[in-house]
Amino acid sequence: MTVEAHKETLGFQTEVKQLLNLMIHSLYSNKEIFLRELISNASDAADKLRFEGLSDDALFENDSEFKITVDVDKDAHTVTITDNGIGMSRQEVIEHIGTIAKSGTAQFFQSLSGDQAKDAHLIGQFGVGFYSAFIVADRVTLTTRRAGLGAEHGVCWQSEGDGEYSLETIEKTERGTSVVLHIREGEDEFLEPYRLRNIIGKYSDHITLPILMKKESIGDKEEKEDSPESEFETVNRASALWARSKSDITKEEYSEFYKHVAHDFEEPLAHIHNQVEGKYEYTSLLYIPSRAPFDLWDRDSKHGIKLYVRRVYIMDDAEQLMPNYLRFVRGIIDSSDLPLNVSREILQHNKAIEHIRAGSVKKVLSMLEKMAKSDAEKYTSFWKEFGRVIKEGPGEDFTNTKQIARLLRFSTTHTDDETQAVSLAEYVDRMKPGQEAIYYVTAESFSAAKNSPHLEIFRKKGIEVLLLSDRVDEWLLSSFTDFEDKSLKSVTQGELNLGDLEDKKEKEAQEETGKAFEDIVKKMKAALGDSVSDVRITHRLTSSPACLVTGEHDMSANLERILKSAGQAVPGSKPIFEFNPEHPLVLKLKDESDDSRFDELTQVLFDQALLAEGGQLDDPATFVKRMNELLLSMAK
Repeated sequence: MTVEAHKETLGFQTEVKQLLNLMIHSLYSNKEIFLRELISNASDAADKLRFEGLSDDALFENDSEFKITVDVDKDAHTVTITDNGIGMSRQEVIEHIGTIAKSGTAQFFQSLSGDQAKDAHLIGQFGVGFYSAFIVADRVTLTTRRAGLGAEHGVCWQSEGDGEYSLETIEKTERGTSVVLHIREGEDEFLEPYRLRNIIGKYSDHITLPILMKKESIGDKEEKEDSPESEFETVNRASALWARSKSDITKEEYSEFYKHVAHDFEEPLAHIHNQVEGKYEYTSLLYIPSRAPFDLWDRDSKHGIKLYVRRVYIMDDAEQLMPNYLRFVRGIIDSSDLPLNVSREILQHNKAIEHIRAGSVKKVLSMLEKMAKSDAEKYTSFWKEFGRVIKEGPGEDFTNTKQIARLLRFSTTHTDDETQAVSLAEYVDRMKPGQEAIYYVTAESFSAAKNSPHLEIFRKKGIEVLLLSDRVDEWLLSSFTDFEDKSLKSVTQGELNLGDLEDKKEKEAQEETGKAFEDIVKKMKAALGDSVSDVRITHRLTSSPACLVTGEHDMSANLERILKSAGQAVPGSKPIFEFNPEHPLVLKLKDESDDSRFDELTQVLFDQALLAEGGQLDDPATFVKRMNELLLSMAK
């Protein structure tokens, strides 16, 4: 069968054009990383073929010795990186080279500031990959053929990075990919073999495949000419870094391996290298990134760990190895107890995987706990990037809830600072004598939480309250109910009972006030009708006239709003209306003899309380009318 050769010119995605322009002009101080990125891609291609070849050894095409070759041609002004990995079909070239196959693209470009130095870091977070070639090349030619396809299915891709690329079907006898960089004027340093060797030693020494370059001849010119050009030598260690002793690995080597495995530009925040022996044997090398990836909240994005079996790559993004709330963790796990032909289906029901996962999660949580104790500044940096993800933990991982709880950080009324820096242990240490619960308030924003009228009595008595404004907080509270035998209690739900935090005189005064306002409570119930489930006096307010409270076991008003905004049908619950018997407006209302006016003013207080909670009025126009009439009556 033959394939008709044809050539076409196509346009890059708009995002690719922007990215190319930014990289060429922003990464001026990091030009050498192009070689690291292209070698990493070549290594990944070999890993993928090794995995697919487990089920179809015909893909190896009688060549299972993987290698990467870096060749320099000073006369042609080119550097060529060649691999004999999986290769690509024509459609795969279009999908992976002509577009950015990575979610989070829109958010990435929204984050760009126009400042080249700052944007260089953002590009690093996004992942530069193949397009880094254009940092040093004014033209890039890629030839490739996917393993298993005939020689006539070769593809040639070429572009000058100016918005278009050409695609042509060619004959290619060998599988794999070759990338030819036509080095731009002024970048001649990258045509020096010793310079490329130094870059490989710095960034790619850990690559498990041999990276080959021509031997550098020693002697006079005549001897050099007699030296066979086909003679290559390995210029990297070509051994699995994770299999080496920890004492033999430098900090720089750990860092460069992270950049390879995570396709990140920045240094990792922390890492843990662990070798387990016993019933199940495995090695793990796990990293915490410095910054959250742009696709951290994308449900369709693949996250996870690279899985190896006896140093043979099996699969990427093995989500069975790490729970979703730790999806930011990067690294590898190499098992000695799994079959080489392991599949995702087998992983789901494998005792060894369950054991490896449990052990790895414990190690990551312990690493974070140690960081929180020994380096508060570093942990604050971690929490800023990944705190909201960690809050998903108690709802997913019941086994480790206590350990996750020690990692949680919150804003509180202790400082009224939006920075989430207070641990639950610190909160408990500051609890008032006789305080039985950990109090919290949830709201749509930090400002709304901080200024909630429900906090008034707590501020007066100096009782600390957690200020929760992340959407994930409602999910957290649905499964996380206590810490160190102290229950978590919402200040907006149920009847307020401060127990020993109230003295006997206060309780007696409250009972007397309740009797004095019995008639007013009845009249307010009649005025509000079906809008409320109950009306009662409150002692949680000191400066506001009224507030709305949900039942002890009802859904919080904030959660109800979140679900409704997400388009979910939520059975509406009626709030409890509580009013402050000492507020001037309430005292004036008590003396109101006009029943109609009493009803109107009561409705105004209800609507105000609803707005203070972040709720929406069913009839804003009527509320405005009532307020205007009230203001006019005051002006008379």
